[in-house]
Formats: sequence, C-alpha cells, structure tokens
Amino acid sequence: MNIRIEDFGSRVASVWENLRPATRNLFEQALASIAPATASPRPSANIPYDRRAEWELSRLLTALDERAVDNSFALSVEQKDELRRLTETCATVLQQSAQSAEVFAQLLERALHSSDYRKVDQLSDAFPAQLSTTEICELARHPNPAIRAIAQDALAQSPTSVLVELLSDPVDAEIVRDALLLQADEYGVEEARWIIAALEEGEPLDDEM
Repeated sequence: MNIRIEDFGSRVASVWENLRPATRNLFEQALASIAPATASPRPSANIPYDRRAEWELSRLLTALDERAVDNSFALSVEQKDELRRLTETCATVLQQSAQSAEVFAQLLERALHSSDYRKVDQLSDAFPAQLSTTEICELARHPNPAIRAIAQDALAQSPTSVLVELLSDPVDAEIVRDALLLQADEYGVEEARWIIAALEEGEPLDDEM
C-alpha cells in the first residue's frame, strides 16, 4: 500500500505500526478493493472473525477519527481524501466483522454523531448475525440513551426463548426482563406476557420455555 501514514500524525502512525501483519493485511486488502475516489467503501462481506484484529482496527479507527478533527496542522486536499478513505474502509471492515458490544457502540456513536441514520439501521440490522444476546444486553446498558434504545428494541425482537435463558443471569436479568415487557406490551407476544405474569406472581417458569 503506497501510503505515507506518517502524514497523518504520530498517533495514527503509532497505531499503524503496532498492527499485527494479519490485521494490516486484512485492512490493505479491503483498501485495495476501493478506488481512491469511492465515497462508500464496500470490502468483501466474507471477513473472518479475529478478535485481536477487531481490537486493533477499533484503535486505528479512533486514531483516524481524532486526526480528522485535529486542526493542529493542516492536510492537503489529497491527504484529506486519503484520510477519509482510510477511515471509512476501517469502519466498514469493522461493521462487517465485529462481534463485540464495544465496537458496535463505537460505530453507532459515529453514525449518530453524523446523523447517518441509514448507517444506524445497517448496524442495527447486523445485530442478530454478529452479536450474541449478552453483547446486545451490554449495549442496552450503554451510557448513550440512543444506543440503549437501539439495543433494547433489538432485544425485544429476539426470540422469547433466547431471552428466557438469560433470566437467571445476574448481570443481564434486568435488561432481559425489560425486553420481555417490551415484547408483551409493544409487540403483543403472548409467550412474553405469560412469562412476565409468572415472574410477577413468583411462579417457576416451565423448564421447556
């Protein structure tokens, strides 16, 4: 990749230099598939999951975003375009491969900050395929109320049987109960109504639920 990464400052350069070869190769392959003038990167959706790569690319995205708003030294028009391409490629790779609440929160905050509600919808739609129910519960505890609402709605659309399995979890039980209430009240799910009624009466739930 013919990029003078140091042109974007020491912070970006440091994060870049500390990428593992596998992570850097993943990013470079995605970047190579995009023409420099392309506004919306579309790397391959078949990106293998690598937890370490997810963490490294998350750090890179943070550094790139920080550089984009750093006015301490100016970039040329060409450098700004390249920075934008790097940033959006990194975000797209993460969107297609991330499986952690932390990274989805990062991506959602970026989309909400820029009022990119199409991106918010795309990220929300990816929850069932990429996030476990416990990770969505983690998002439902996020300090940002908009992210909490997105996660709570996603949980309410989860299978009731999946939510019931987490009612005994000391960390997620309260979040799951709220999701069941939402299923019962907003979506009219009869099974959720029965479970909420049983919980309020202190009745044991059927083991087959």
